Amino acid sequence: MPAHSPKSRNREREPKGGGGRLDFLVQSRPPALLPRAASAEPPSPRHRAVQQLEGPGLGLGAALRRDSASASSCPQPDEDCMKLNPSLLGIALRSLLAIDLWLSKRLGVCATEDSAWGSARPIMKLIEVSGHGIPWIGGTLYCLCKSDSTAGQEVLLNLLLALILDLVLVGIVKSLVRRRRPTHNKMDMFATFSVDRYSFPSGHATRAALGGRFFLNHLVLAVPLRILVVLWVCIVGLSRVMLGRHNVTDVVCGFIMGYLQYSLVEYMWLSSTNLQIFLRLWGLK
Repeated sequence: MPAHSPKSRNREREPKGGGGRLDFLVQSRPPALLPRAASAEPPSPRHRAVQQLEGPGLGLGAALRRDSASASSCPQPDEDCMKLNPSLLGIALRSLLAIDLWLSKRLGVCATEDSAWGSARPIMKLIEVSGHGIPWIGGTLYCLCKSDSTAGQEVLLNLLLALILDLVLVGIVKSLVRRRRPTHNKMDMFATFSVDRYSFPSGHATRAALGGRFFLNHLVLAVPLRILVVLWVCIVGLSRVMLGRHNVTDVVCGFIMGYLQYSLVEYMWLSSTNLQIFLRLWGLK
């Protein structure tokens, strides 16, 4: 009787009841669930790097989450943080600016010929010329040369100095603020200069407030004329907004600035003695 073959011995060693089924189950398990067999071969450099990154009992995803958590816990620079609590003053200024732009655009009914009140644009431009600095300075110089009264010359000379002071101060403020004129403005103004491309403050408003207060305090006018002076001051300021030349805040601040300029002129008032010296220096007398 021949000895058992190797195949028959292997069959005897197999457990009864379906060893082939066990082999099939082991082979059918997904690779992730198979236990790692101890390998005698040394791990490759790539495997060592992965093992060092995972650490004992710590996966790659957990390590990344730990690094991100530690980075988020670090304090961020102040400039990178969003300011969620703006100051009350900043909110008020932004709201005032938005209302100013909206109201100025609504009141600019004579900005162009196609505007709602475009037919009244020539009248508004005539009012604009009445508040311009060139007619005011030219008319004051002419009256000063033609005046024979010492009291009249004194008043006219101080008015001339007030107008020059107004031009200088308005030009300085416009150069510092540099606020652009409204977008709906049509650049067809009368005799403009370099600083006239800026809007704040309104030079017409400062001049109207200064001149109106000057006339009311130094000229003897009847009540109807005094009312006309006040109406002229208000109409000049309103025309600046209706023509689209200025925003509402430009005109309001211009009125305030012109009112304060008159107080400065009163403080620096030139007397009759100083007037005579001034006329001799300029060869007018």
